[in-house]
Amino acid sequence: MDWQYISSVLPQFFSATVMTLKISAISIILAMLVGLCCSIVVTYRVKVLDKIVQCYIELSRNTPLLIQLFFLYYGLPKLGIKLDGFSCGIIGLTFLGGSYMAEAFRAGLQSVRAGQIDAAKSIGLSPIQIFHRVIFPQALAVSIPALGANCLFLIKESSVLSAIAIVELLFLTKDLIGMDYKTNEALFLLVMSYLVILLPISILISYFEYRSRKVSHGV
Repeated sequence: MDWQYISSVLPQFFSATVMTLKISAISIILAMLVGLCCSIVVTYRVKVLDKIVQCYIELSRNTPLLIQLFFLYYGLPKLGIKLDGFSCGIIGLTFLGGSYMAEAFRAGLQSVRAGQIDAAKSIGLSPIQIFHRVIFPQALAVSIPALGANCLFLIKESSVLSAIAIVELLFLTKDLIGMDYKTNEALFLLVMSYLVILLPISILISYFEYRSRKVSHGV
């Protein structure tokens, strides 16, 4: 293992890690918003929209992210719509993640007992207040494990963005291997970079899951 080489390329891996985190964070936030909206539409069977959302979920979950990215990056310019790689990466990860987040939120929304909703109505809460104060907090607590798993999934899926020339961790690793033939060193830094990103997030998700279980059980 050439530690001097590792030291020389660390700044490049730091920049690639920042890019990976930036794209992942934006995509996760947008995917959660899309997922929450879609889960509400499907759970409460909003006419017309529920069919559209169900088609979106099936399309997103049953097509590879790489194909979605190729359509955005190479296909849309044929239609006169040109997007840079960063925008395509955000849209692609959001499109994929939104469907998984929707299923996670839907499971949480459907776990709330009808009796609690009826009780909220009986004390005069409006539909918005019922959702905000009764349904959503309980649904979120139930959804945290699945949401956390989806966040980790999207961060790992960001490696696919190397296919559209975004300089994230995998792109940089392949580039360095091709130029310097330092395969072991480059792969070591790749693994360590993902470990630095994913391990703290995984611990944080486990903590939130633990806290949500304590709250839901009244501990």
